Amino acid sequence: MEEVLKLLKEKNIEYKIIEHEEVHTIEDMEKIGLLDAGYVCKNLFVRNANGKEHYLIACHHDKKVDLNYVAEKIATTKLSFGSAERLEKYLKLQNGYVSPFGVINDESKSVVFVFDEELKNKENVGFHPNTNKATVYLKFNDLKDIIKEHGNQVLFIRL
Repeated sequence: MEEVLKLLKEKNIEYKIIEHEEVHTIEDMEKIGLLDAGYVCKNLFVRNANGKEHYLIACHHDKKVDLNYVAEKIATTKLSFGSAERLEKYLKLQNGYVSPFGVINDESKSVVFVFDEELKNKENVGFHPNTNKATVYLKFNDLKDIIKEHGNQVLFIRL
């Protein structure tokens, strides 16, 4: 979390952070009022059929994500969830901590970030800062810029 907050401060990005008990599900977040604080996203770490491509998909927490549809839209093979080992290898994150802020740990710059088009220009979007004991709210475009500046690819599709 400290690395994420340091990066936001270095880039003069406005944000709000809410530290809270550990949460594992959207229901947990709802119980403590995090869904009322902003536009909270869910994040899915997936890989293609041969395991050579990795993606982080983010969209509003209540959207259903059809992985076959996403694979078709981004022109890759069948997608499935990445293992805990792959998540650790590529984003240095644990299950339950999946977040676009993991980009700061992606030394190979190989994870492709796939966002729902609905996120474009959203303000007050909430993501975990690489821990599920806090939620950071910021302008989505600031997050997108961090990812692009790091050197990772960003794609938008309608989910």
